Amino acid sequence: MSKKRVLILCTGNSCRSIMAEALVNAKLGDCARAESSGVAASGKVNPHAEALLRARGLWRDDYHSKVIDEVLDKPFDLVVTVCDNAKETCPMFPKAVKTIHVGFEDPSGKAEEEYAKTLDLIESGLLPVIENELCKGE
Repeated sequence: MSKKRVLILCTGNSCRSIMAEALVNAKLGDCARAESSGVAASGKVNPHAEALLRARGLWRDDYHSKVIDEVLDKPFDLVVTVCDNAKETCPMFPKAVKTIHVGFEDPSGKAEEEYAKTLDLIESGLLPVIENELCKGE
């Protein structure tokens, strides 16, 4: 069985979408492969998000902030927006099968524990949705 491909889309691709990409690849890696991008990518990963992902053993050195043009022409089985701005400005993906929105508050600029809370919310709120969309019945 080939893995289903999911794109996690956010505004800056520095925090929430990178966290979601890492979680999908670590927890749903048997059936899905995630990439992330930003509609206005910042070009860098939030250092608190990276440190948290490293501490939890979820970080990969190839994770980086990507502009939407890097992924626009790739085939995805699912596109997930994780912030309201990305939902509103999400471009049309010519090869995407389905686009859904599961929003999370941005922890950027907040206390470090907010990053852990956001990561936990993404794991409990987004992973079951992606698993249901892409991994059931395989």
